[in-house]
Amino acid sequence: MPTISIRGNEMPASPIRKLAPLADAAKQRGTHVFHLNIGQPDLPTPQVAIDAIRSIDRSVLEYSPSAGYKSYREKLTGYYAKYNINLHADDIIITTGGSEAVLFAFLSCLNPGDEIIVPEPAYANYMAFAISAGAKIRTITTTIEEGFSLPKVEKFEELINERTKGILICNPNNPTGYLYSRREMNQIRDLVKKYDLFLFSDEVYREFIYTGSPYISACHLEGIEENVVLIDSVSKRYSECGIRIGMLITKNKEVRNAVMKFCQARLSPPLIGQIAAEASLDASQDYMLEMYDEYVERRKCLIDGLNRIPGVYSPIPMGAFYTVAKLPVDNADAFCAWCLSDFEYEGQTVFMAPASGFYTTPGLGHNEVRIAYVLKKEDLARALFVLEKALEAYPGRTC
Repeated sequence: MPTISIRGNEMPASPIRKLAPLADAAKQRGTHVFHLNIGQPDLPTPQVAIDAIRSIDRSVLEYSPSAGYKSYREKLTGYYAKYNINLHADDIIITTGGSEAVLFAFLSCLNPGDEIIVPEPAYANYMAFAISAGAKIRTITTTIEEGFSLPKVEKFEELINERTKGILICNPNNPTGYLYSRREMNQIRDLVKKYDLFLFSDEVYREFIYTGSPYISACHLEGIEENVVLIDSVSKRYSECGIRIGMLITKNKEVRNAVMKFCQARLSPPLIGQIAAEASLDASQDYMLEMYDEYVERRKCLIDGLNRIPGVYSPIPMGAFYTVAKLPVDNADAFCAWCLSDFEYEGQTVFMAPASGFYTTPGLGHNEVRIAYVLKKEDLARALFVLEKALEAYPGRTC
């Protein structure tokens, strides 16, 4: 019998989705599951996007250009200009979600055996994309006790060797909600410049910043313009996860030319998705403000509620719509599974993502979970109550 590939064996299972069969079984038993595990916003997609889809009047749903429609890319330059990111349409390549943008960036910039440095905990699929490219992720650990701030520059330099090709950040961060400061971004800039590295910067959560601290894009960093590859997506800011539209942005023409070869091989990004995404650029300011205000309130509800539960601690996330919380359990993976398979309170339970899946270093995150605050406040409050009851009943509670 033929065997599967080494890559197939090494690909990690999603920590966000691996417990889904247990959640499905719980629902079949009649248990209501509060989904805190996945960053699927429940807020409505802009009406202008829905209307654009409903108004499609075409006799053929054709291939779009491999780089995406020029009209959309030109319109995007206006969106980025609002954030002081000055681009030409040709700097932007439309991808099938932000995931494809990361994958194509790795395939275009990294050789098998190359290494990239990534602060952990990190979005789990980065590891999968690195494995797909034959590259290796070297992690630099951030801790919940220090609010997931970056370690000193010396810790980065300890990891840099002749195989190091880049640094990858997510800002604001998934899974922690951390927002990198100007000092930290300048620290990264100096490393990129000193060692001539790529800087892959995933900035899909820029709309969701809840402090007075400024949003510092990788594209704002002077002196490394040719080193930066920006990753973006419409999934979160417009609640459009399903249309699969992302962007890969770089001023490095050589990188763009390489990326385009992969884009041509997959033919084109989604036609209907681009129609909806282009229309979404006309979403009203009221839409964006209402969405932002809702997440501010949800964040307060979640963080206040978590830190009131005995033994639970979460730092205050400064961006995105996630937090990593420490629980008084011996094994968060086992606890999250137990909540779905063995526990319910008044017909309800919670589905969280074990944080161990967001770490590469074995043993880290064993008593942490990632929670997405993508439910309305009433459901978040109830989910927190059910979580507290689960912790009271869990046999593996540590305090």
